[in-house]
Amino acid sequence: MNNFLKRNGTVLRRCLPLWLAAVTLFIAPAQAEEPDQDMADVEYKDPRDPFESVNRWIWDFNYNVLDKHLYRPVTYFYIDWVPVGAQIGVENFVKNFDEPYSVVNNLLQGKVKWSANAAGRFVINTTLGIAGVFDVASDMGLERKQDEFGEVLGFYGVPDGPYLMIPVFGPSSVRDEVGDYVDGLYFPYANLNLWQKAAHWALDGLSTRAKLVDQEPILDNSLDPYVFVKEGYYQYIAYNLYDGNPPIEEDDDELLEEYLDEIE
Repeated sequence: MNNFLKRNGTVLRRCLPLWLAAVTLFIAPAQAEEPDQDMADVEYKDPRDPFESVNRWIWDFNYNVLDKHLYRPVTYFYIDWVPVGAQIGVENFVKNFDEPYSVVNNLLQGKVKWSANAAGRFVINTTLGIAGVFDVASDMGLERKQDEFGEVLGFYGVPDGPYLMIPVFGPSSVRDEVGDYVDGLYFPYANLNLWQKAAHWALDGLSTRAKLVDQEPILDNSLDPYVFVKEGYYQYIAYNLYDGNPPIEEDDDELLEEYLDEIE
């Protein structure tokens, strides 16, 4: 799972609606039988996901309608006909827009070094990299690290809030939606008109969706793709919040054992 998250970067945050699998259907038994008194029905309610029934419906729409009939065909056309070098240039271009808010967000967390790093990357790539198409800064040793305002809120202890599956945009949370709104107030996003923002979003989604093609079997073969995506989302958020070193929950194994004991 960790290698999967590291390889895909912002994919889990922004572009999961482009590849989400079909919702799991729960069908009641057709025959009315007396329940076995020795069997206990255990239904897990995730406190992070109070709107699960609605979220699952939206997720099904994202995958079976949007991804199947729009995103996937366009993505495969993009992969087959656009040279790899051009695909990398598109990714560099759209991610260069995130550097200015990374400057502020890293500074708000007291990460002065990373704030200066983001500032240097933006100046170098916008000029020498021709509007960010070429990632010259990485060649000079300035690693890409883009912090969103949602991470700032998490850094100061603001909880995630309810898990949300948003039409078109995919998995999110109340905290991250607030963060995305604030990030949109920074330059250069604040200077873009509606159509320019839409074009940027489309390029960003296309670029990241293309990186997920080889990972589709992982999702499709999971026991419950909806839960897989949700857990992956939260792990990715924690991975970013703690700069790649999230704390290990020591009680995870104990909770699993307790759950297994209940259903035996």
